[in-house]
Amino acid sequence: MVNKNIIYITTVIVIVMVISGAFIYTSYKNPGQSTAKGITITDDENYNTTLTTTPQRIVSLAPSCTQVLFAIGAGDKVVGVTTYDDYPYNFTAWVAAGNMTIDGGYSTPDMEVIAGLRPDLIVTDSINDASLPSMRSLGYNVIVLNPSTIDGICNDMKIAGKATGLTNQANAVVKNLTNTINSIETKIANAHEAAPTVLYEVWTPPLMTAGHSSWINDVITKAGGVNIFDNASDTNAYPTVSSETVVALNPDTIFLPTQMGQSPFYGSVATVKATPGWNTISAVKNNRVYVIDGDLFAEAGPRVADAVYAVASDLYPQLFNSTS
Repeated sequence: MVNKNIIYITTVIVIVMVISGAFIYTSYKNPGQSTAKGITITDDENYNTTLTTTPQRIVSLAPSCTQVLFAIGAGDKVVGVTTYDDYPYNFTAWVAAGNMTIDGGYSTPDMEVIAGLRPDLIVTDSINDASLPSMRSLGYNVIVLNPSTIDGICNDMKIAGKATGLTNQANAVVKNLTNTINSIETKIANAHEAAPTVLYEVWTPPLMTAGHSSWINDVITKAGGVNIFDNASDTNAYPTVSSETVVALNPDTIFLPTQMGQSPFYGSVATVKATPGWNTISAVKNNRVYVIDGDLFAEAGPRVADAVYAVASDLYPQLFNSTS
């Protein structure tokens, strides 16, 4: 009887040791990865969200957030996107196939749909600020990614990486992005050329542009340009400006974004050049009015290095468009 008890106790001890060893191996086999257990995330609005488990069902309420999540490798956890999401995949086809759910329009989240998706994390930008208290009161974990600089975009990818347990992947994406931008800056700096002044049209009418506190302003600067509306005293990221002011500031270059398959808000390059009084502007006189890929400038996300390159290649075609 005693021998049987000894055998039983020994067997139990062995089983416990095996299970414990498996747990330790699983927990520590990749010590560089965050497990997101009991971690606190501080977002771009300085709100602290504590996650007790690694999110498995993520709802994105902004195209920029969707791009960040997919870029760092968390795309397989995303269960809901907005009607405006079109990158990095054609989510319309995904929805039709039943592999993704539309959780509302940009700025109009469908809370009933979101509830049905049972998210353990919601990621949004500041467009939904008014809805945040309600979402959080319902028990949802919500983080806001709303960068105003390229450094802010990189930091947001790190925030998303920490929240999803993908810190290493996020850091790798950020490193590649910053290396690309740094190489562009270095190439321009080594050329020792005068920086051209830039007007970036965001909308018209009324005429809106990218101001000092916009991430587009940072893109222009990194691409070797000088934004004519880089006025630090104006806290509006996208201020309304007058046509007369543009004439007075006389930009060397004007950028006009394409608009998601729609007819452009500005009509055409010819229409812009024909704006009353603009025939005296350097950009118009020297045919330096460029149409640029608006998708790169619509969302502050992982394609920001592409945006910097797009601007730089128009500002310095001799450096970036050479076939030699």
